[in-house]
Amino acid sequence: MVDRIGVVGAGTMGSGVAQLFAEHGHEVVLVDIAEHALESARTGIDTSVRLTPLVRPGTKSRPPQEVLGRIRFTTDLEHLRSADYVFEMVTEDWAVKRPLYGELDALCRPEVPFGVNTSAIPITRVASATGRPDRVIGTHFMNPAPLKPTVEVIRGHHTSDATLAHTRALLEGAGRRHVVVADSPGFVTNRVAMLTLNEAMFLVHEGVSTPRDVDRLFKECFGHTMGPLETADLIGLDTVLLSLQVLHEEFNDPKYRPCPLLRRLVDAGLLGRKTEQGFHSYGFGEAHHG
Repeated sequence: MVDRIGVVGAGTMGSGVAQLFAEHGHEVVLVDIAEHALESARTGIDTSVRLTPLVRPGTKSRPPQEVLGRIRFTTDLEHLRSADYVFEMVTEDWAVKRPLYGELDALCRPEVPFGVNTSAIPITRVASATGRPDRVIGTHFMNPAPLKPTVEVIRGHHTSDATLAHTRALLEGAGRRHVVVADSPGFVTNRVAMLTLNEAMFLVHEGVSTPRDVDRLFKECFGHTMGPLETADLIGLDTVLLSLQVLHEEFNDPKYRPCPLLRRLVDAGLLGRKTEQGFHSYGFGEAHHG
């Protein structure tokens, strides 16, 4: 039985997953190396819980103080010793993830599974950094995690039937459906989505269209809730760039070459919603798309 959930990384995805499981009755330990990230997560979760009934009418939400009361915000990985299942949600950078898994492997009980939330890094590679490859599985949550109904579950080369069943039961208990896919860089969702986002960026880079009109076409012609550039801004342009770099390296295929405009925006610190400006503006100034 899973009572306590560990979540490593208090960014948008980590705080969303912490909120999701706290809302469904789990005690959660949310760990990050930065105090300011934990404070932002606390504020974000409080706001998200309050807004849920407005975003999804008819949804029964718990009081924010009850949800936050189930989450321990800490910079100390030691608190993961008592976790029954750990989700890793740190940045999309193997140089950061690899040493972290060595620490987690040493801290957590041998039977504890690790759910990997990565955009493109193969799950089998992550598992190789641990002494429990059979207990490592991909759990690709979508943003925002408390509202998206389905999780892409990725089975690594060594992932056991027991780990898969354990993960399925945990997700179902949190009201989440899931689709299981085999391990491959980018899996299903991001192997396709990152190509779409990147090509939309090239259209802006080449002067074919504007960010507003690219997104409008996808929403009005195809019925998408968000356009590809709005989606990129929501994910974070730095994360999109890292994901494309992983796909480019893994497949050695030029179709994954990141758009130069994407690189420029990331270099400029214009990362999308989290910095209030990316391909679109979210609070000040004009979107940069030249």
